[in-house]
Amino acid sequence: MSKTFYITTAIDYTNAAPHIGHAYEKILADVLVRYHRLKGDSSYLLTGVDQHGQKVQQAAAKEGISPEEFVTKTTAKFIELWEKLEISYDGWAATTDPLHKTCVQKILQDLYDRGDIYKAKYRGFYSVRQEQFLTDKERGEDGNFGPEWGEVVELEEENWYFRLGNYRDWLLQFLDSHPGCVQPAFRQTELRNAAERLSGDLSISRPKSRLAWGIELPFDTSCVTYVWFDALVNYISFAGYLSDDAKFRQLWPALHVIGKDIIIPAHGIYWLAMLKAMGFADEDMPRFLVHGYVLVDGEKMSKSLGNIRDPHTFADTFGVESLRYFLMRDCVVGQDMDFTDQRLVQRYNVDLANSLGNLLNRTLNMAKRYRQGKLVRSEAAGISAFAAQTVKDYTAALDQNLVHQALEITWGLATRCNAFVEESAPWKLAKDPEKAQELDTVLYTLAESLRILAILIAPVLPRASRGILDQLAAPGDITLADTAWGGLPDGHVLGEPQVLFPRIEAAAE
Repeated sequence: MSKTFYITTAIDYTNAAPHIGHAYEKILADVLVRYHRLKGDSSYLLTGVDQHGQKVQQAAAKEGISPEEFVTKTTAKFIELWEKLEISYDGWAATTDPLHKTCVQKILQDLYDRGDIYKAKYRGFYSVRQEQFLTDKERGEDGNFGPEWGEVVELEEENWYFRLGNYRDWLLQFLDSHPGCVQPAFRQTELRNAAERLSGDLSISRPKSRLAWGIELPFDTSCVTYVWFDALVNYISFAGYLSDDAKFRQLWPALHVIGKDIIIPAHGIYWLAMLKAMGFADEDMPRFLVHGYVLVDGEKMSKSLGNIRDPHTFADTFGVESLRYFLMRDCVVGQDMDFTDQRLVQRYNVDLANSLGNLLNRTLNMAKRYRQGKLVRSEAAGISAFAAQTVKDYTAALDQNLVHQALEITWGLATRCNAFVEESAPWKLAKDPEKAQELDTVLYTLAESLRILAILIAPVLPRASRGILDQLAAPGDITLADTAWGGLPDGHVLGEPQVLFPRIEAAAE
């Protein structure tokens, strides 16, 4: 049995409600797992929430409720949103789950027993926002800690440390010998440069006197483990590591879909070193797909700027599929995108309402008007060849996780079909009995192209895909192999036309 395509997202911190950046990452991972399912691959998407930590403890105290109550309430907001956005996850990770706690404590105990974890006193500067101690390397050119660190305080405390420095040489060798580990490639170069500068070990605990809301260290009940050996471990704990060996062997290694702000150092350095310390072989290391930020007017979203964008609002106003399409089409994987209402509306009207929606409506109406919706199987060689090349290019793009490129390729077929309508002028052919066969060819070619388009858009637009197939009266149980030309049989009768993408009027823009 072949390995399962195992894809994960970052688990979201439950100190606040989800925003559009959270939605982008989950939709991206969802599209990729839907594509692999379409190909027929065994696939598994894991997402979830990080429920521990100082910010959660502080937010709960501010509301006058327990951390348990707080994370239960906030977690429900994430689940509600992912259901609305049709995120088709297979596994849900919650760091308060007993299965996760058991896995974390087993890992910590094993590393402690092997001498990879030790206790030491530390005095230094601590970022409350990032929940980590800082060194001079984190200072900016002006000598100060930048705004990304938030409030920075000076602390002295005794903590437990992971011998991170022992894995520096291995990490450099691994990155040099695995050039495709991080996508895009320039992120791997950045990671390699950061690993080159690596020095010192990693604090992995907090005293309960300062942070009680976490997983207790199995060898020191006065401390809880810090985020690295809690949140990061979710990728393996919920995949069966140390609990279901058969499941874990089938799933691992993973493709981690994460933001550019957490590849260095959290995932690219700490996580890889942790896995190596646990005994994972080089060939069992995960890969990383690193996306950029969703910006608003060129700025990263933040409470202080008051520019947090609520995905619920956009989904309710413009529709779930409009939001899914816009985020996937306009954001080049790995780069930042600037999110505006105007661009969303423009993209929807041009691509969905005009290009694809009008093509569907015109095709069905012409077939109904000229042939009572009945097709005669034939093909226009130029279009069928174009469709075959489209499928080939689309597959190549998504095999490289380039969703935006796959959509551009897909809409190339829609554009070609719209041009074919104008070139062939079926309304003129219908007036000439001698052109009956030519008219049949045009109508079948358009309907069959729409069937193929419906399959190609399925990972991004599952509802629209079903809607097109329903109107074509075509089978809804689809695979990528069904994009082969000729799926609509001779004599097939099309369904009734309905407006799938009503245009958003200019007033909304």
